[in-house]
Amino acid sequence: MRRRGVTVILGALITALLAAGVMVAPMPYVVLKPGPTVDTLGVENGTEVIQVTKGETSKSAGQLRLTTVNVQSQVELVWAIRGWLSDSDAVVPRELIYPPDRSEQQVQEQNAQEWKESQTSAETVALRELGYPVQVYVGKVTAGGASEGVLQADDVITAVDGTAITRDSQIAELVRAKPAGTALTVSYERGGKAATARITSRPDASDGTPRIGIEIATRQPHPFEIEIDLDKIGGPSAGLMFTLGIIDKMRPEDLTGGKIIAGTGTIDDDGNVGPIGGIPQKLVGAERAGAVLFMVPKDNCAEALRNARPGLTMAEVATVDDALTALKTFTAGGDPKPCTAS
Repeated sequence: MRRRGVTVILGALITALLAAGVMVAPMPYVVLKPGPTVDTLGVENGTEVIQVTKGETSKSAGQLRLTTVNVQSQVELVWAIRGWLSDSDAVVPRELIYPPDRSEQQVQEQNAQEWKESQTSAETVALRELGYPVQVYVGKVTAGGASEGVLQADDVITAVDGTAITRDSQIAELVRAKPAGTALTVSYERGGKAATARITSRPDASDGTPRIGIEIATRQPHPFEIEIDLDKIGGPSAGLMFTLGIIDKMRPEDLTGGKIIAGTGTIDDDGNVGPIGGIPQKLVGAERAGAVLFMVPKDNCAEALRNARPGLTMAEVATVDDALTALKTFTAGGDPKPCTAS
């Protein structure tokens, strides 16, 4: 009996130790949690998030809050169970966040780069909305090329065959859309004076691609300087809220109407709002911050509807113009365009 008792006790101890080992063993999952929200119109760590120098800014009574997701990358079984039982967290395969062919550091570096790029695009879109369009100009004329003797460095290209130029990639697209040897009408400005020229494209010596022999550059002249000062957040999903924050700061009107507005979404140079990850967690974060309106990228609407939060109105936005319209409608007491499942 004594030997049997010892055996039972040892078996129980071994079982408990094995169970404890399982509970703390790393698992191939990460837990997504609601992260902090940041008012793009406010101050973070004693510094304005959006800083404007050499220009007048306005103060808003409300807030425009970007939303984030915290990623718990080291997950033990106990944390996974808590995540599965939570109504705000999500447990997802680790490879969805950290692909097996990339380290955590590489992912973080990419997120940091996308964060900077989102700020650049936000500034580009906001400045255009404020009346400072992008200028696409000739950086260099290729010696012996089709434009030699016709265009000059610093000429601002305004149209090709009647199509207005608003981004640098358009020129190559329009030239390549027609066979080499096609005469194109190029509208440009030189020294503030408008002019047009007929330039016949030529095939590239290496691959035959139609070209007009110029190198393109862009600029967006404006009398003030903008800097976004916010660290420890990565990825491109704050682009929309940065865009709206810059516009609100530079216009006398208060876009918020004194309300707490939250949202998410990438932004490209054309003002299109793209989908993001972690919408359920961002909705929870917005709710906790006291937001009354959440701007949802159109392609995230179906998921957002499945994770709607009480008292938090959701507006569908596909462009920055959609977002501005939603703000104007909501702050005036109306109902912005709602999210739909389709």
